[in-house]
Amino acid sequence: MYGCKMVQREASDCFWYWSLGWRGWNNSFFVENGARVIATDIKSKSQLSHSLEQLRDLKNVEYVLGQHRQEDFMKVDMVIKTPLVPWTNKHIKLALKHNIPVEVDSSLFFKLCKNPIIGITGTKGKTTTSHLIYHILKKSGKNPIKIGIGQMPVLDRLKILKKNSVVVFELSSWRLSGLTNAKLSPHIAVFTNFFPDHMNYYRTMDEYLMDKKNIFIYQKPKDWFICNQDDTAVQGLCDEAKGNVIKVAREHISDGRSVFCDNEQIFINNGIDIECAMFTSDSPLRGVHNINNVMCAIGATFAYGVPNQKIISAVKSFRGVAHRLEFVAEKKDVKYFNDTAATNPQSACAALNSFEEPIILIAGGVDKNLSYEEFAKAITHKVKGVIFFKGTATDKIIKLIKKELESDDEKMSFEIVDTMDKAVELASLGATQGDVVLLSPGAASFGLFANEFDRGNQFKRVVESL
Repeated sequence: MYGCKMVQREASDCFWYWSLGWRGWNNSFFVENGARVIATDIKSKSQLSHSLEQLRDLKNVEYVLGQHRQEDFMKVDMVIKTPLVPWTNKHIKLALKHNIPVEVDSSLFFKLCKNPIIGITGTKGKTTTSHLIYHILKKSGKNPIKIGIGQMPVLDRLKILKKNSVVVFELSSWRLSGLTNAKLSPHIAVFTNFFPDHMNYYRTMDEYLMDKKNIFIYQKPKDWFICNQDDTAVQGLCDEAKGNVIKVAREHISDGRSVFCDNEQIFINNGIDIECAMFTSDSPLRGVHNINNVMCAIGATFAYGVPNQKIISAVKSFRGVAHRLEFVAEKKDVKYFNDTAATNPQSACAALNSFEEPIILIAGGVDKNLSYEEFAKAITHKVKGVIFFKGTATDKIIKLIKKELESDDEKMSFEIVDTMDKAVELASLGATQGDVVLLSPGAASFGLFANEFDRGNQFKRVVESL
């Protein structure tokens, strides 16, 4: 099994494992490789009952719940932190102070994996691009393996890798942060875009970008970096790339390897010849922003060596990703779309710009310390009607809408709800023939929903029951 040499010990020696914010992910990997595991979480046994039930058959696991003991960070062989826990966490700092190596699932995966890795990051678009890259490789007869997409434990995927496998790894900034000490980047790196998000986690945009840059900063000369030139921040990174660069843009690029759009056609430039690949209208994905995602996927699979014809044939057969401008149903000549993955205002604006039909918008929720000016303007000028989920982001958006309308009228009313049933009910009542009802919150789902996917699933359930 992959990774056995790293974690096997003599019978008298123990390999200890700690995971702050533990949800049971990857524990089976360590146990199966002969490790003794400490899984600790500040949540109680009752709060973690579902996870504990799933792991009830695992041996050699000690659970420390409802607290964190100092010795679990000072007298172990290694600490594995969950990606969302910051490196400034006092327990992580305690481990590092005592020279205990701290890893993330992604950093261990990169160290143990011998297969080529295509890594995808970006503030938004990485999931759609990752799925499309996987789809192209699969349709082209390759053996791709999805990593970091969905809820599958990352390290457990090591055991399904074969010699001909190629890894398609969706990498959040948190998972990329773990590659700093390892000084590893994927063989093919894709950077879709970069704009403010997770400002409730990062202190500055520079900190956020530093983690994102790990996608390519440790590449070697024979590696590939696919960068979106339509994004100013990403464009500025090209000069730092140590490998081959493929530029992506919605305008003509005459020099160097690129995938670009011109006169509503997508072209592939291999550095010598320029070939017309497809019309933008052939893409099954809605929205201008998805044209960039398509071109990034084309660039990555071109770099991997997939013939152009096979790439384009696969793109045309792709049907999108759940929760991302996902068509749900048409009820009484009203179309319902689920875009719950739009957890920041820029993504929600992109969704609004993807429709020419009148829109009834379901939006709002919890703020992640983001700016909502453009979203408020888009709602004011683009939307027929809006229903908000209660939350701190909603409060900010409503104030900005009033400002945009130049109204200080405290009596101006907005529909604010705390359940999906009520949101869909009000949206359907306000919609008429030819309208679109769009769930594109532009905010986090904390409080009212388990996560953004729960929010999207609830939307689909309620719509289907109309």
